Amino acid sequence: METKEAFRIAVQSLWANKLRSVLTLLGVVIGVASVIAVVTLINGANSYVATKINKQGADVFTISQQPAFTTSYKEYLKFQKRKVIGLDQYHAIQQGCTLCKEVGALQSTTGKIVYGTQSSTDTQIRGYTAYMPEMQNLDIAEGRSLTQSDEEHATRVCIVGSDIEENLLKFADPIGKEIRVDGVPCTIVGLGEKQGKTLGQSQDNWVAIPLTAYQKTYGTKKSVTIYAKAGSGAAAMQAASDQGRVIMRQIRHDRPGEDDSFTLETSSALAGLFSTISNYIGGVAVAIAAISLVVGGVVIMNIMLVSVTERTREIGVRKALGARRNDVLLQFLMESGTLSLIGGIFGVIGGVVVAKAVSILLGFPAEIALWSVFVGLFVALSTGVFFGVYPARKAAELDPIVALRSDF
Repeated sequence: METKEAFRIAVQSLWANKLRSVLTLLGVVIGVASVIAVVTLINGANSYVATKINKQGADVFTISQQPAFTTSYKEYLKFQKRKVIGLDQYHAIQQGCTLCKEVGALQSTTGKIVYGTQSSTDTQIRGYTAYMPEMQNLDIAEGRSLTQSDEEHATRVCIVGSDIEENLLKFADPIGKEIRVDGVPCTIVGLGEKQGKTLGQSQDNWVAIPLTAYQKTYGTKKSVTIYAKAGSGAAAMQAASDQGRVIMRQIRHDRPGEDDSFTLETSSALAGLFSTISNYIGGVAVAIAAISLVVGGVVIMNIMLVSVTERTREIGVRKALGARRNDVLLQFLMESGTLSLIGGIFGVIGGVVVAKAVSILLGFPAEIALWSVFVGLFVALSTGVFFGVYPARKAAELDPIVALRSDF
């Protein structure tokens, strides 16, 4: 029997039992869709983080009270007990880190912004030093950034995100307008470039003021995060971060042999950590999805066994007319493989649709990996062939005389 003929017979058989075929496909569809959706979302998240870090620069390291990611509440409490990082330590890095090209610091909180009769809540209020907007990958669309003079004199000026312009100022020219940041008047001197949403949360609902002005309003008890930019290349990054670490250990009186009482992180380390975490999550999700594929494969095997039983007489006739064992084997393997491959195709489509829906509704970045599509189809086809071997062998080994005597 030719492969083309076997495929035609397989399609005819599946079409003759449409409802049964659709129900059989569900396990494969769900399994493949889950894999495609998870891989698409994780690939998008990794690309998003990599893009942000690359645009910010792989030559930036941060010094903070605690790391960006903590794996347990116990660790979080441990880091919270550390001494805060104050402006004096920022100035020490700024003056003492000769290998750092630029040094900045920031603090942030959430508060209320008012303009006329309009107001917004849960707006992120950032305290920036002069170079922080550039070091945080923040482009100024209109007006100017914060200056050294603003920082030194604690000037009541600010840069705003596009949400403030759209929702409070109603697209009026923001430059020169006065808003109230938690009740304190502030003149807008710059408008940040629109950044969109991530995980459903707007990245443009913020106001940035000079860090010195920020601390006049909110106090100095909370820790600042220090950003430092080294020269290009891994060696320059290593040398600058080592120098920054030595300065911080001296200021904070960390004893030789003791762990740092602060956290120093590089952009590449953060990207690697995020990639590791997302891969673990993806691995777990794929493992769960694999269960659906196994269930789908078992269902396919059961249905193929039923099909063999129903078509026993047909198999006997084909063998009596000269069909060989391999012809029958190929026919049923083609049927189970076609069934699972169709499930894989619908699973790929479903997975992409789910990922894109999540991206649109929640703002989660999604990027389709072409390799995942081929892997999904291959796994689906392999599942059908693997679980179709036993029913196919059972059909191929039927004695034609016994099969012709069947009542079916």
